Parts: sequence; C-alpha cells; structure tokens
Amino acid sequence: MASGLGNIAKIPELKRRIIFTLLMLAIYRIGCNIPTPGIDADALMAFFARQQRTIFGLFDMFSGGALERLSVFALGIMPYISAAIIMELLKVVIPALDKLYKEGEAGSKKIKQYIRYGTVVIAAIQGLGISVALEGMGGMESGQAVVLHPGWSFRLMAILTLTSGTAFLMWLGEMITERGIGNGISLIIFAGIVARLPSAIIKSLDLIRTGEIAPLVMILIIIFMVVVVGFICFVERGQRRIPVQYARRVVGRRMFGGQSTHLPLKVNVSGVIPPIFASSLLMFPATIASFVKNDWVRWAVDAISPGHLSHDLLYVALIIFFCYFYTAVTFNPVDVADNLKKWGGYIPGIRPGKSTADAIDRILSRITLGGALYVSLVCVLPTILIARFNVPFYFGGTALLIVVGVAMDTVAQIESHMLQRHYEGFMKKRLGRVRR
Repeated sequence: MASGLGNIAKIPELKRRIIFTLLMLAIYRIGCNIPTPGIDADALMAFFARQQRTIFGLFDMFSGGALERLSVFALGIMPYISAAIIMELLKVVIPALDKLYKEGEAGSKKIKQYIRYGTVVIAAIQGLGISVALEGMGGMESGQAVVLHPGWSFRLMAILTLTSGTAFLMWLGEMITERGIGNGISLIIFAGIVARLPSAIIKSLDLIRTGEIAPLVMILIIIFMVVVVGFICFVERGQRRIPVQYARRVVGRRMFGGQSTHLPLKVNVSGVIPPIFASSLLMFPATIASFVKNDWVRWAVDAISPGHLSHDLLYVALIIFFCYFYTAVTFNPVDVADNLKKWGGYIPGIRPGKSTADAIDRILSRITLGGALYVSLVCVLPTILIARFNVPFYFGGTALLIVVGVAMDTVAQIESHMLQRHYEGFMKKRLGRVRR
C-alpha cells in the first residue's frame, strides 16, 4: 500500500488528475457554506433539527449538510441523478429513446444533453417547492420565520440560486470525470457524506470522555465496523460468471472465434438506487406529517418510524421490490442473448436465442435475490445498532454503500493508471498476475 501511494508521485498525469479532483471537491465544500439570500440561518437549522427522519433529512445527508443551511448547493447533485433515472425508465416505454441509447457515442452525447436539460427543469421545480415550503413552515413551532422577506422576489431568487448551483455541480462532476480521477458525480455525493465524519468522531470522543460509553465497547464497535466494510467490499466485487463460447468463423483466409470467455453478472446489479427509492417512500409520510396535524397521519408515521419492526419489514420489502424492478429496467436478457448470437457466442449446453435469454434471466433472478437481501441487511443495520445497542452514531445504510462503492471504484481507477505505466499498484498480487 505504501509503495503504491509513493508511485503516484512518479506519474505526472495521475498526480495532476488527483490534485484537480481534490481542488474541485474543495470548491464544492466551500460552496456548501455559501447561503442563499433571504434566509434566517438559525431558524432554518432549528427546523432541520426536527426533520432528521423526513425526506428533508435524507436529501440533507446526500448534500453534505448544504440543505440545512440552504446554501447555493442545497439541492446537491440529486436532480441530475433523478434526471438520469427518469431517462433510464423512459427508454423502456419510448422506442426512439431506446434506439438512441444503442447508437454509440453520438447517441450517448444526445442522451447526456437530455439529462442536462432534465436536471435544470427538476432543479427549478424543486427550488420553487423548497422556497414555498420554507415560507409556509416558518415559525410553526418556534415562532421564528425562516424566510426574512416572503414573496415572489425571494422565490425567484431561490429558484435562480439553487438551479444555478445544481448546474454548476453538474459541470463540476463532468469536469472531474473528464480531467480528474473517478466518477465526478459519485465523488461529489461521496464528499458530501464523508464531510460529516469528523463531527461523528468528535461526538464519539465526547461520549467516551463523559463516560456515557465505555472505551472497550467503542473498540468492539470499531472492529465490527471494519468487518462490515470488508463484507461490503467482498459482496460488491462478487460476480456470477456465465461461461460463453464463441464458434469458429472463417473470413477469407483467416479463422476467427473459437475462444472461451464469460459473461459477468454482479451480485448487486442495481447498486444503491433501491434503498434510495425505499427510503424516500418511507420518509414521505413523515414529511406530510410535519405539515399536516392529524391523529391518523401521526399514528401511521409512528408505526413506520425507525426503531419499529414494521418499519424494518416494510423497508426490506421495498428494497427487494426495487432491486428486481430496477434490474429489470436496466438489464435486458433478450438484448444480451441477441448480441451473443450476433457475434457467434453461446452458453455451452443452451441453444442461442430465446433459450439463452431465459437462462440468463433465471440466473439473474437468483442473483438479484441475494443482492437484495445483502442491501437490505446493510440498510437496516443502523436501526438495529442504534435501537438495540445504543450506538451513538449512524453507521450503515445507503450512505455506507455509496462511500465504500465510490472509494473502491476510485482506487481501482488509480491502480489502473499505475499498472498501465508498469508501476506497482495497491495490490501487488494482481500486478504479478498481469505480468505473467
């Protein structure tokens, strides 16, 4: 590991990419502390202190605390992700869009342009919704208004500021992807989540110092955290490899094909999208309850609030559903089987065409169940640790999946740069296999 880090300085291009990425992320964190005009920061912080279990708390986590300050980056990169997900879903029902996805680089550029337009529209709508909501919620309990001067002047300013901030973050992410290292959009989310790590460490040290938690217990918690992170790394890299054989073809005087390869299917095909969808749905009633004073609504919110068995069961059921749904939308076994048949590939013992598609679909369904159970276990882990074992901080869930996944992908890209230039990466054994 130490030699791998030392080799980074020996590769000027890689060093420039890493420095560029860090500078862009620093700009993002600075922007998270620049407030939107017309807001009472203290009243807004007091409001968000009561909203940790609502959808506002979820968005604030992904924005790195920018939403509770209503900074220029308050919406974060979530409108971009929403636009990308909407495009993925639309290609299933719009044949022209699906055709555009298959047109290679030209089609990819067009899709990205549509996603950018969609991001601006979604950000503008969310900006309007947040500005109106802030005007309506001010002083409901504390008597202190969040918006200093309500009206369309504030709303237009908020829409312009928040939409511009999201557009700038979108550009920032694309620049990191192009000139930096790793996926820019993912790294922005990663930076927002990790930004809360120092405060969690300080809080834990304060609890140890005051005697509220024993040092031995904290050591056991840290060991457990390391084991969980290792488990996530193991599963995220897990694949089911379906053997594929290519038939021999004679073109002119040359013979092509006859080689054996495999079709890799990830255990967690859908990534972190299912828990995000599930969390949003579960937090939606709590968000309504913060505006509507009704006994039935409050009873429903209490029944599905974290710490209750009904919440955990419903959360797991929603994650499993969205795992299958999103996998079915993004992975089409029929297209894979057709591509294999087109290039002369086949799965040994299975006929090309429909039989191959059915076989891939059957294997994928089993893998998705395992992946869904794994995601469910990681996502209900914080509830169990906090409710049953009184762990003093939030560990697990969607945030942990994102942090570990992005960190693994970024390290893999750095290692790839080093291996291409014949330097040892972070994993020496892998380099040995490449050299042989």
